[in-house]
Amino acid sequence: MTLEPRTLLGYARARRNAAQGLALGMGWVLLLNPSIAKATATFDCLIEPAQTVEVGFPAAGVLERVLVKRGDRIARDQVLASLDSRTEQAATDLARFKSQLAGPAQLARSKIEFSQRKFARRHDMAAEKLMSAQDSDDAEAELKQAQAELVVAKENREVARLEYIQQASQLSLRTLRSPFEGVVVDQMMWPGEIFEPGATKHAVLKLAQLNPLRVRVVMPLQDFGQPSLAKTMTVTPEIQPAKHYTAKISSIDRIIDAASGTFVVFLDLPNPKLDTPSGVKCKASL
Repeated sequence: MTLEPRTLLGYARARRNAAQGLALGMGWVLLLNPSIAKATATFDCLIEPAQTVEVGFPAAGVLERVLVKRGDRIARDQVLASLDSRTEQAATDLARFKSQLAGPAQLARSKIEFSQRKFARRHDMAAEKLMSAQDSDDAEAELKQAQAELVVAKENREVARLEYIQQASQLSLRTLRSPFEGVVVDQMMWPGEIFEPGATKHAVLKLAQLNPLRVRVVMPLQDFGQPSLAKTMTVTPEIQPAKHYTAKISSIDRIIDAASGTFVVFLDLPNPKLDTPSGVKCKASL
C-alpha cells in the first residue's frame, strides 16, 4: 500500500511531537529528582593493588632457598626465602652460649663468701691484739676484690647477652619475610645465585597487596567538591560487568590536572577472598 505525501507528512509530524513530549517529560523528572541525573554519571577508573613492592635482603650472600613461587598467596611475616647463613648461625650459637655462662659469677660469689669469713676472723683477732692490723686490712682488701670480681662477672654476662642479641639480629637479616598479606607477582632470583644489595638484581621477589584493592577514579573538574572522604562509590570491573562492588573514598587529589581538566579520587575496595580482579579498567559511579 502506498501512502500519499500528505499522509506521510502527518505521520512524521506526529512522531516528532511524541518525541518532544517524551523529552519534556524526562526533563521534568530530572529537574524534580536531580539525584537520578547524578546516579547515571559514570567515570573511568582502574582497579590496582594497594601496593606492589620488590623485596630482597639487606645483606649479601648466596641464595639458599626460595619457599614460594609465582601466584602463591602469602601471609604477613611468612618466610619467603633465605640466604646461606651457616657462619652467622655458628656465631649466634657461640654468643648465646657465652650469654648463659654462670661459672664466673658463681666463682666470684664463692670467693666473696670465703673472704667474708676470713675477714671476720682476722678482724676479731686484730681487735683482741692477737693479729696485726695489717693482716686484718689484707683480708678486707681480698673481700672487696672478690666483690668487684662479681660485678665484673655480671657485666661480662650482660655484654655477652647484648652480643647475642646483635648476632641474632644479623642472622635474621638473612631471612626474607613478607611485609603484608598478598600474592607473589614474580620471582627474579633462584637458589644458588649471589645476592648483593644495590646490584643489578636487587630483589628476589615481587609482591602485591590485594586486600584492600585501590581504585583510581578519574573525574572531570566540574565534579570537584562532589565526592568527599568516607563516601562510597559503586565499581563495576570491565571483565565482570554483571558484578558491582562498593568501595569507600580514601583520598582525593586537591590539585587539578590543567592539561586534561581532571582530578583523581582513590577508593579502597575490600578484597578478603582475593577474588576481585586487579589491573583492569572499570566504571565507577557515585
